Amino acid sequence: MDDLVLLNLLQLTNSAFPVGAYSYSEGLEQLVAWGTIEDEPSLEHWLKRELKCGAIRVEAAVMLRAYQAAKLGNLEKLSYWNDWLRAARETEELREQSLQMGRALTRLLQHLEPQLMPMVKACGSDCNYAIAFAIVAAHWQITDKTAVLGYLHSWATNLIGAGVKLIPLGQTAAQQLLLKLHISIVESTAEILALPDDDLSSCTWGLALASMAHETQYSRLFRS
Repeated sequence: MDDLVLLNLLQLTNSAFPVGAYSYSEGLEQLVAWGTIEDEPSLEHWLKRELKCGAIRVEAAVMLRAYQAAKLGNLEKLSYWNDWLRAARETEELREQSLQMGRALTRLLQHLEPQLMPMVKACGSDCNYAIAFAIVAAHWQITDKTAVLGYLHSWATNLIGAGVKLIPLGQTAAQQLLLKLHISIVESTAEILALPDDDLSSCTWGLALASMAHETQYSRLFRS
C-alpha cells in the first residue's frame, strides 16, 4: 500500500468522518440496561462473538461483494447487494442506521468524489452505508483485504466508544480492549475474504432482541 492509499483508508475509517456512526450503539445501550454487558470483559465477549458469527460479519462480506462490483463497474450487482443488505436488517433501527449513514456518506461524496454519484444512484433511492463505503474504497484503490480490515476496525472503535459512555469505561481500558480485538478482526477478515455467497448467514438473535427493545427504553443516549 502506498502512502496516498494509506491516507485514503485512514480518512475513510476515521471516527471523525461525518457519517453519524457515533450516534448508534447497535443494541449496546439496551444490553447495558439489561445488565448483559456491565464491564470490559462482557463487552469484549460480545464484540468478539459479533465478529465471529454476528451481523457485522455478513455486513462486511456484502461490503466486499459491493467493492468487487464497483471495481468492475457492475451497477446491476451493486444494486442487488444493496437490496440484499437492506432486506437482511432484522429491525427498523438497524435498517435506518445503515441507510442514514449511507445518506451521510453520499452527501459527502457529492463534494469529495462527485464522479461516483452515478454509481451510488444506481443502487436506488437509498444506499446502505456498507455499499457506499465499498464504492469509495474501490475508487480510492484500497485493497479488498484492507477495506474489510478498516471496516471492521471502524465498527469496533465506534462500539467501544459507545461502551465508554454507557458502562462506563475509562479511555485506557477502551484502548486496551481495542488492542485485544485486533487478532479477532484479522481472523474475521480472513474468514470473510473466503466466505462463499451461500454462507452469508449470522446468529444475531441477541442483537435483534436488544434492538427491538431499545425502541421503548425509558432513557436513551443513542439511536439504536
